[in-house]
Amino acid sequence: MKSKNALITGITGQDGVYLADLLLKKNYTVFGTFRRLSTPNFWRLHYLGIDEKINLIPADLIDTSSLYESLKISQPDEVYHLAAQSYVGSSFDQPLTSGEFSGLAVTRMIESIRQYNPSIKFYQASSSEIFGKVSKKSQNENNSFIPQSPYAAAKLYGYWITKMYRDGYDMFASNGILFNHESPIRGLEFVTRKITNGAARIKLGLQKELRLGNLDSFRDWGYAPEYVEGMWKILQHKKPDDFVLATGESHSVREFVDEAFSLLDLDWKKYVKSDKKHYRILEVKTLNGDSTKAKRILKWKAKTKFKELVKKMVTEDLNRWEGWQKGERFPWDATNYIGEDKIIFRTKK
Repeated sequence: MKSKNALITGITGQDGVYLADLLLKKNYTVFGTFRRLSTPNFWRLHYLGIDEKINLIPADLIDTSSLYESLKISQPDEVYHLAAQSYVGSSFDQPLTSGEFSGLAVTRMIESIRQYNPSIKFYQASSSEIFGKVSKKSQNENNSFIPQSPYAAAKLYGYWITKMYRDGYDMFASNGILFNHESPIRGLEFVTRKITNGAARIKLGLQKELRLGNLDSFRDWGYAPEYVEGMWKILQHKKPDDFVLATGESHSVREFVDEAFSLLDLDWKKYVKSDKKHYRILEVKTLNGDSTKAKRILKWKAKTKFKELVKKMVTEDLNRWEGWQKGERFPWDATNYIGEDKIIFRTKK
């Protein structure tokens, strides 16, 4: 059986790397687009040890010709469009950029596919943030969308344009509406990794306090490697469709903090401060996913529970910093990251 070709946009991100690793194990030839930067960001590929197994293609989400060229080079059977401006908080500071990279870029990518080879299967990475101001205890594919950030609005545009191309051009185009999914290679700008990294540094005497935003926000947190398997299953389904992937459990930021610090025998209340500077202009109070459809049709379900997820992340960050203290050098992000206390954020007024 001939191996398939897959093109992953945003391959250097958390999901891109885990998906690449999964597809390699399934005997795919994997291509990935990346944006050329003055400082390369390939540490996750190195971290998983797959950097030599990936075919990298420079491309930019605002340059349609480069996206079209990536299709010509990779000749993919499947395209996983993961690249975006993926941090909700910064979308308030850069709303136009968020619209370009998380919204209009979806049209550029899927239109390039339509013109090059409309038989290519297309996966769009949607987000639970599109539900926004929810009115029900859990959210599934049939709920209404009330986005509460430029990021969410852009993702909702991408969601609808994907459905339109599916219906209008009879393309295999599917949305994965993924609720929060974390891992030890999650970016430090995300609250979960900010917590586990901060807790590890405090335990080792490298940091005195940790400043966060709203501790009473509730999210449905799962384990990223399981969610990329869901992405793959979505494109293996006999027909294109949209699927929610989630654990079905919701926990607060406060619970995440408590669990992370407790694993290190620390009283989080002595170190963690809730700072209004880190609140979003519009808060999404709670998100809780209902992935019944994915369980029934794709036979997919989240396996890693909340406490196990937190333990994985805390343990890895602690090991990294302990290694760093011993002079060990390995690919990771924390040593190149500036603290958010140095960054001035946009506020309501």
